[in-house]
Amino acid sequence: MKKEDKKKKRKILLSLIMILFVGVILTASTYTWFTANRVVTVEALDVNVSTTAGLLVSVDAINWKTIVTKDDIKNASGTYPAAVNQLPADTTEPVSSAGEVDAGTGFMNMFKGTLTANDTGEFKDLTATKSTEENGEDGDFIAFDLFFQTNQQTDLYLTNNSTVTAGLTDTNIQNATRVAFVPQGNISDTSNSSGAQALKATDSTGLKIWEPNADTHTSGAVANAANYPGLADGIRAGSGNATLKYYGIKAAIATKEDIASTSTTYFTDMNTTGFIMDTPASGIPDSAYKQVLHLQAGITKVRIYMWVEGQDVDCENNASGGDLLYNLQFSSLASANA
Repeated sequence: MKKEDKKKKRKILLSLIMILFVGVILTASTYTWFTANRVVTVEALDVNVSTTAGLLVSVDAINWKTIVTKDDIKNASGTYPAAVNQLPADTTEPVSSAGEVDAGTGFMNMFKGTLTANDTGEFKDLTATKSTEENGEDGDFIAFDLFFQTNQQTDLYLTNNSTVTAGLTDTNIQNATRVAFVPQGNISDTSNSSGAQALKATDSTGLKIWEPNADTHTSGAVANAANYPGLADGIRAGSGNATLKYYGIKAAIATKEDIASTSTTYFTDMNTTGFIMDTPASGIPDSAYKQVLHLQAGITKVRIYMWVEGQDVDCENNASGGDLLYNLQFSSLASANA
């Protein structure tokens, strides 16, 4: 009898352990950033850039085109030796940015977060390290330089052909993406390619961060929003939602911060910066393109960033493992009918 009692107790104990384990897994699936027990990458990246209305674009300020491909960007260092174009060959991972620029490099500061379980088993402890780009096919996000040439000052717009969409595997991770445009400077002499290549930003002046698909969320994202004060109100699955507040990481987090922290030491309320321009999943209307920059005559260098924002409520485990397609089309016209 004693042996049978021990066996029963052991079975009950094992059952309780399994219940607790499942409970932790279910809890883990609703927080921003991807937790360690899930696929953490976004695969099958593709990037396309084109221009209209007489604008010329280049990856080296030497060879001018109306369409730039991923291969053009990847191979730019052949004629632009100082190029730091990071295009991961297969995968990226979530990062976060508050839109601050490193004056030494002209790069936008990016941070890679790691979420771990706290004392109660909830995945709420966030740490973060700086993720700096390098030329090549490794890295956590996409970053590259573009050069625009125009013979007169003009505004630069994103057209209705600019989209961030899912590829073959659609997990709705496109709802957590961002694209940043960081002006690096202008040179009036269009024959001075080396001078254009050397341009470098010293601050965030003119920087814009595009949040596509900003009005659309999944049921997993809705559950995730409940972990953040004030975000759960009014959010629902589907499109037509108001743009949600999020806090971009601005400094490395060595000691653990709660995932819902709004500490100004580490985070910036991105809705107060003036950097953000958002568009719905239905896209940019052809009647009102999105202005991103103002170009002076000559050559303007712009650094482009594309990433999955870890601080976005849509960046949760159910959305991991998806494919992304980035398409940018620029115009000097404000609409298709201008």
